[in-house]
Formats: sequence, structure tokens, C-alpha cells
Amino acid sequence: MLRRLAAAATLAAAFALPAHAALKAGDVAPEFTAQASQAGKQFPFSLAAALKKGPVVLYFFPAAFTSGCTIEAHEFADASEQYKQMGATLIGITAGNIDRLTEFSVSECRSKFAVAADPDAKIAESYKSTLAIYPGHSDRTSYVISPDDKVILAYSDLSPNEHVAKTLEAVKAWRAAHPM
Repeated sequence: MLRRLAAAATLAAAFALPAHAALKAGDVAPEFTAQASQAGKQFPFSLAAALKKGPVVLYFFPAAFTSGCTIEAHEFADASEQYKQMGATLIGITAGNIDRLTEFSVSECRSKFAVAADPDAKIAESYKSTLAIYPGHSDRTSYVISPDDKVILAYSDLSPNEHVAKTLEAVKAWRAAHPM
């Protein structure tokens, strides 16, 4: 019983620690491809291909079907039309398997945007967006990447509350400087 409590306390502490994005505005965003799912349909996602269409909002989240990640997915789903209107692609990434994310894409992302599998957290590592105390899992970090592969915004906070507002603000500012 005490071991379980100690393990639970350790895990809770890991998620209570503030996360900090290592990539900064102006950094080159690492290229990646990953298996993704939207509306229950799996497909290969390429950052390079998405950037040809406009900016990309890339958000890392720790685990599908957890409370904070579900809240965040709902908030991004609610804002998905605003991103689309500004020509931005929205994608979430986590260190999970694609079959589980296919379910998550329908139920929690409400079939509004894609989520991609990063089973070994290699993509998260390339973005320096992993939880130091919980290896193999991404932290909650949101990036906005411009079509020239540059990071416009890097925002890390394990609370899901401000990720949508911060990324929308960054996309709006970019769009104002780059009208359609």
C-alpha cells in the first residue's frame, strides 16, 4: 500500500513540474513524418507537406484519454475552424500507438483534427519536448511553425488551459503579416 502511494506521489510530482520548451522562436523546426489519424482514418502525416499549405500548429501531449489531454483535445477541436480559416494545419502528437489514437481522434478530437503516434518519443525528443522525469512521454508543449520551417511560438505548460489561446494568437499575428 505504501509503495503504491509513493509511486502515485512520484507520478503526480512528475506532472506537477513545470515544463520548458527547448526550441525557441526563430529555431528551425525538425522535419518529421508519422502515422496519424483523423476521424478514425489513418494516414501518413508529413510536416513538410503540411507547411506547403500554411503554418502548422503542432502540439505535444503526454497521453491520450487522460484528463488534461482530453480537456486540451476538446479545446483544440472547438477552435479547429478558426485555425482552418487562417490556413493553419493542426496536429497533436503523443507517445502512443496509432490504434489508440484512432479512437482518440474520433471521441476526444471530435474528428476535427489529426493526432499522430510517436511511440518511441523520437519526434518529441527532436523538439526537446519530453518529460524529464517521465522518459518516453512528451510534455505538454505547443508550437506554431511557419511555412519557412521556423518556430514562431513555443509554449510549454502542463496545464492545458492556455495552449489554444496562445497558438491562436500566434497564428493570427502570422496571418496578419502574411495575408492570404
